[in-house]
Amino acid sequence: MCGGGPPRASGGTCERAIDFTMPVLLRTTILLVLSNVFMTFAWYAHLKNLGSRAWWVAALASWGIALFEYLLQVPANRAGYTVLTLPQLKMLQEVITLAVFVPFAVLYMRQPVRLDFLWAGLCLMGAVYFMFRGTAPA
Repeated sequence: MCGGGPPRASGGTCERAIDFTMPVLLRTTILLVLSNVFMTFAWYAHLKNLGSRAWWVAALASWGIALFEYLLQVPANRAGYTVLTLPQLKMLQEVITLAVFVPFAVLYMRQPVRLDFLWAGLCLMGAVYFMFRGTAPA
């Protein structure tokens, strides 16, 4: 043993292997949050920034932004599907979508804060309960 962990030979010295892996659910969540930031801008920012331009200009700009969303979303869903069911993965996505959308709407699009945001969040919490109940590790 070397320093309480498994030894690694390195020129006669004893080094401890460091595990830099991130739990799959955490990695999935982080990637989905980042993906949703791009998605939200792709879907809605053109309403503020390109409202006077032709629709196809907004569509092309949105597609360009959406590419980055997909570069994050596809690996997130692939990783998440290894530990979550498809309905659970979808519910995680929806909760993240609302968590990203509300600050975007209020801070970027200057929409008023509405009590409806709270009610929508509570409804999603109920949906999360039904999707994840009975799946806690033993």
